[in-house]
Amino acid sequence: MPKTARAYVEQELADWERFAVEGHVHAKNPWLPYHEFLTEQMAAIVGAKPVETVVMNSLTVNLHLLLVSFYRPTRERYKIVIEKGAFPSDQYAVASQLKFHGLDPSDALIELTPRHGESTLRTEDIIETINREAASIALVMLGGVNYYTGQAFDMKAITEAGHKAGAVVGFDLAHAAGNLELKMHDWDVDFAAWCSYKYLNGGPGAVGGAFVHERHANSFDLPRFAGWWGHDKATRFLMGPEFHPLAGAEGWQISNPPILQMAALRASLEIFAEAGMTALRKKSKKLTGYLETLINEIDDARISLVTPKDPDQRGCQLSIRVEDKKLHEQIVSQGVFADWREPNVIRVAPVPLYNSFADVCRFAEILRSALK
Repeated sequence: MPKTARAYVEQELADWERFAVEGHVHAKNPWLPYHEFLTEQMAAIVGAKPVETVVMNSLTVNLHLLLVSFYRPTRERYKIVIEKGAFPSDQYAVASQLKFHGLDPSDALIELTPRHGESTLRTEDIIETINREAASIALVMLGGVNYYTGQAFDMKAITEAGHKAGAVVGFDLAHAAGNLELKMHDWDVDFAAWCSYKYLNGGPGAVGGAFVHERHANSFDLPRFAGWWGHDKATRFLMGPEFHPLAGAEGWQISNPPILQMAALRASLEIFAEAGMTALRKKSKKLTGYLETLINEIDDARISLVTPKDPDQRGCQLSIRVEDKKLHEQIVSQGVFADWREPNVIRVAPVPLYNSFADVCRFAEILRSALK
């Protein structure tokens, strides 16, 4: 939790107590434009322009809203490319979108699978699949970083291949935002969504974010689910019957934002703005490399790393394949905050914003001791 988060939330509680509904305009940080206070800092984290970025909703809600606009299947072009081991919520969302359009996921979903004996996907295999199925693909949607293996995908190359095939390309950045140095605008990605309760330290149930490339900013003919917060600000409170969307990512908003959640996230984004993703990524590579070295030095056949060795193909997450879940229970009992993922992986992440080399060294000692 950022040290300033409590004060930021308490400021909004105090203004709520004092102003009630008038806090929308009279609060120290007026609630009416509150989401705009986060836009530039969030845009910098994902490598986007402010007009391409909006903080709103939660991750899967945003994915659904964006898929309404960007998944437009036709008789010939209707398939979606996704990694087979995608985060379950992404799989559920994509399958439900296919069914909504009257399509059968067993036919319309192309799931990328690693080669036999390998744990992660090869970029050339992803591109080969896109090229082979080009005529039938409507959408390519992958996680920026796979939640299970920790593999970071080559989003630039995948976007280029998807566009060459005539498809729309989007990413789930849940494990990438605040972890990798992203360039959503420069990579020409069509859309993306992410949460902010992982690397972005927004807190439990934190509000998420969405990216829509600038070239779609004025594509008002795109179908979308409408709500009044996406309506033109100049006429929003005239309460007219017709919806006139805002230009850019803001036009995908539906409801007014949760101010207390945004206050907590704002505290974190200020830290990211001060540190900068370039510096954080530089430290991340060193910190994660150090962790990798220490784990390999343990040299125990009961554990192995499934995350790519290439620092450019991962963030700060390392996924350790283990034989027994009890190992996870043992390290947690020693004060380690790590994550178990079925069927047999412990995820550990030395986050550069608040973890040190001493933390990494201590973790390796605990892991070695637990294995004994």
